[in-house]
Amino acid sequence: MEKLRVKETMDSLYKEGKLLPIVIIGVEAGDRMQEYGVADKPDYLGRGSKAGLYDAFINDELFPYAKKESGVRKFQSFVIAGCSLGGLSAFDIAWNHPDKISKVGVFSGSFWWRDKSSDDSTYSDEKNRIMYSKLKASRKKPGLQYWFYAGAAEEKSDRDKDSIIDVIDDTKDIVNLLEKKNVVTTDGIVYRELPTGVHDYSSWSIVFPEFLIWAFPAQ
Repeated sequence: MEKLRVKETMDSLYKEGKLLPIVIIGVEAGDRMQEYGVADKPDYLGRGSKAGLYDAFINDELFPYAKKESGVRKFQSFVIAGCSLGGLSAFDIAWNHPDKISKVGVFSGSFWWRDKSSDDSTYSDEKNRIMYSKLKASRKKPGLQYWFYAGAAEEKSDRDKDSIIDVIDDTKDIVNLLEKKNVVTTDGIVYRELPTGVHDYSSWSIVFPEFLIWAFPAQ
């Protein structure tokens, strides 16, 4: 929360009249490599084995706890967001619970998460990236809005050798699939990219204010 500069950003935007009154809850994972991921679908190394339990915690425990502790009887909206593997997790939880969540923010999401090693000769981006495959097979049309960010200097990995790093390729593939499946209008998706963005809080904190204004604009 401190590295993302949550409090000062929220306070500043609110004082400038750009933000609705909001409650922000930071959730600390007990074991991020097991609790984050895609519910009920571990990756090829068995990571993400508790993602289903984490999803249930957010949905069944955190929602009522937030209402009770904040003293707010009815929130206007719920938004979930995360960085890196937490971004993948946030996207999956939002997709699973659009009845409660209206918007999701994904900062450098780990959409590379796969059920087969990319070194395997039979590996396929279409079939083996877990979240992409889940979306492609889904017939759901959740009423969600999406905000994505990726940095052009986050990594050097380029599986398909197209001179575009994987985090950008993987994120844009999710965006394109959402649009292709017609589950959201074009104005329901925001994609943000920083040419100098790296994979850490220094870059995520730069775009965080923009995300907050998008998610909770003052009316």
